[in-house]
Amino acid sequence: MDLVQNAMGTLGPWHIVIAVALSLVKFPVAWHQLSIIFLAPPVNFTCISPIAADNETMFRRCHVNVGNGSMEKCTDFHYDRSIFRETIITQWNLVCDREQLANFAQSCTMLGVLMGNMIFSAMSDRIGRKIPLMIAILLQSVFGLLTVFSPWYELFLTFKFISAVATGGTMLVSFVLLMEIVGPKWRSMLSVLFHVPFLIGFLLNPLISYLTRTWYGFQMAVSIPPIFLLSYYWIVPESPRWLLAVGKINDAEVILTKAAEKNRIPLSNVTEVINEHRSQTKLQGDQDQKYNVTHLFRTPNLRVKTICVCVNWFVSGMCFFGLAQYMGQLDGNIFINTAVSAAVEIPGTIVILYLISRVSRLRILIGACTVSGTVLLLIMLFDNPTIRVTLAAIGIAGMSISFPTIYLYSSEVFPTVVRNVGVGTGSTCARIGSMIAPYIATMGNIQPWLPPFLFGIGLIIGACLCLLLPETMNCDLPETIEDGEKFGKKTSGKHTP
Repeated sequence: MDLVQNAMGTLGPWHIVIAVALSLVKFPVAWHQLSIIFLAPPVNFTCISPIAADNETMFRRCHVNVGNGSMEKCTDFHYDRSIFRETIITQWNLVCDREQLANFAQSCTMLGVLMGNMIFSAMSDRIGRKIPLMIAILLQSVFGLLTVFSPWYELFLTFKFISAVATGGTMLVSFVLLMEIVGPKWRSMLSVLFHVPFLIGFLLNPLISYLTRTWYGFQMAVSIPPIFLLSYYWIVPESPRWLLAVGKINDAEVILTKAAEKNRIPLSNVTEVINEHRSQTKLQGDQDQKYNVTHLFRTPNLRVKTICVCVNWFVSGMCFFGLAQYMGQLDGNIFINTAVSAAVEIPGTIVILYLISRVSRLRILIGACTVSGTVLLLIMLFDNPTIRVTLAAIGIAGMSISFPTIYLYSSEVFPTVVRNVGVGTGSTCARIGSMIAPYIATMGNIQPWLPPFLFGIGLIIGACLCLLLPETMNCDLPETIEDGEKFGKKTSGKHTP
C-alpha cells in the first residue's frame, strides 16, 4: 500500500490545479523547440553586388562574373520579403557560404535541450523539483527576450542556446513532478494529456508567425508568456515524495496536510505516513546521499532496465525526427504545411489516450515500435513515391504513440531518488538520436534502402529489448535504489517497492 498516495489522494482538486499549471509549461516548450521553422524559413535571394559583367540572372547566385573571366563572391543580396519581412537569414545574410549557420542554430537548440535535460535532472534530484523548475522558467523567458535584441548572430546563438537549456529543464522537471503527485490510476491518462499543450503550441506556431512576419516578433511573442509561469512559485509545491525520500519529513508533512485538506482526505492518513517514515531506519543512510547517473548502473537489475529504456529513447528520437526529414519538405504554403505536420500527431495522441489506461505500457510500446519498424522495412520493397510516403507517415504516427509511452514508463520504472536522473538520461539519448537522424535520412544518396532499413531495424531492436523490462501499470512507484533493484524481479503478485 502506498501510504504517501493515501495521504494526498489519487486525483482531487489539489492535483488538478497543479496538473493544469504544469501542463501549461509545454506551450513555451513547443514554441522554443520548434521555432527554427519560422526563424529561418527558406527564402529566395538575388545577388546585387558586385555588378555582373554579363546578362546572366543573379537569382540565388553566390559568385559573379565581373569580367575578364574573373569570379568574385557576392557581398550583398536582395531578399524576397513577400512572406517574411525579416528572418535570421535575411538579417545576417545566412546564404551561400554562410548557409549552414542557419542549420547550426537548430543544432545548438537541440544540444541546449539535451544539456538542459542533464543539468536540471541532476539538480532536481539534489535540491528538489520546485526550485529548478522556477530557475528554468526564468532563464527560458529572460534569454528568450534577450535573443530578440541580439545585434550579432553569435550573440543570438548564445542566447538561443541558454534558452534551449532552460527549455530542456522545464519539460523534464514538470513531467516528473506531475507523475510523483498523481495516483497510479490516473498517471497514464494525465501523462498523455500533459503533452496536449505541446501539440497545441506546435499548431499555434504558424499562427504566431503569420501574425508577426518577423523572426524577432515571433521570438518576443513566444518569450513573454513564460514570465507569467513564475507565479508557480506560489502554486506548485515541492514533491512530497522527494522530500520524504531525502529525509525532509517536516516539510513533506506541511504539503501533505494541505493536499489532504483540499482533497478532503482524513488527516490521520498524513500522520500515518509521517510516522512510518520517521520510524524507518533504512532511509538514514540515504538522507545525505547524493545521487547521479552512475547509480543507475551500479546494481544489475536497475542497470538492465536503464540500458533497455535508453535504447528505446534513442530509437524514438532518431526515428521521429529522421522520418520527418526523410519525407521531405512539402511544396506550398509554409504556414499550412507546418500546421499539417503538427496535425499528423493527432491520430496517435487519440490512440494513446484510449489505450494508455486499458493496455499495459510495454504492450503499447512494443506494438508501436513493431508496427513502425515493419512498415519502414516494407518501404524498401516499393518504388512508388505515394506508397513510400504513406508508409513513412504510418511510421511517424507510430512514433507519436511510442514517445508518450516511453516518457510515462521512464517516470514509473526508476526510483524516486534517481527518477529525474533516469528520465533525463533517457531524454538525453533521444536528443542524441535526433542529432544523428538527419545523417541517416540523407543516406538515400548512397543507397535508397539505407534510411528505411536503419530506422526500421532500430525500432525492431527497441521492441525486442522491451521484453526484458517489467510492467509498471498500476504499480506503486519505487522510492529508493533498493526498491528500484527489487522492482521487476520475478515475484508473485504486483511489483511493489
